[in-house]
This record gives sequence, structure tokens and C-alpha cells, in this order.
Amino acid sequence: MQRVEDLDVFRMAHELTLQIYSVTAQFPKDEIFGLTSQMRRASVSICSNLTEGAGRDSRPEFHRFSSIAKGSVREVSYQLMLANDLGYVDEKLYGQLMEKMDYIQRMLSRLMTTLRKKG
Repeated sequence: MQRVEDLDVFRMAHELTLQIYSVTAQFPKDEIFGLTSQMRRASVSICSNLTEGAGRDSRPEFHRFSSIAKGSVREVSYQLMLANDLGYVDEKLYGQLMEKMDYIQRMLSRLMTTLRKKG
């Protein structure tokens, strides 16, 4: 199996995490232990779960951890929607990030289908 860091979905999710860190750095300071922390943890969880699943050396385990990563993408999606509704993220950036998350979701679905077929 190839290195997880070489997968397009991993690279895209890592890029998303870096963007989430950048965006949340601009949030109000009273959100540091709230929405800022939640969004950062959930975005980090995407690549963390992909890495852990790939490290298990089992296709069923990689599939399971990919599913968890997919759930984390959905978590960030809601948190971003909330941040947008609270006025912490402008509409243009919100749209770009939501598009990226939708793409990551589709990539994870394809990865999971591949893992299911081969394992």
C-alpha cells in the first residue's frame, strides 16, 4: 500500500486543516476554548484518522478509520456553517471551504469503495 501522505485526499485534508487554523486565528478571543478549538480538533482528526487507519495494515481497519475521517469532515462543515452564521467567516471563504470539504467527502467515499472492493 502507498504511504497515506501520498494520497490526494490526505493532502487535500491537510490543506483544509491549515486553512482552518488560519481562519480560526481570526475568531474572537472568547471562542478560543469553544468554536476555535472544536474546528481545529475536528479538522486535525481527518488526517489523523487516515494516518491511523493506514497504519493498522488492514484494509477493513483503514476503511473504518476513513469512515471516522468522513464524519470529522461533516463535523467541520457544521462548525464552519455556525462560524459563518455568527459572522466569523465571510461568504466567499465559506463557500470555498465548503466546496473543498464536499470534494474531500467524495474522495473519502471513493477511497472507502476501493478499500471495500479489495478487502
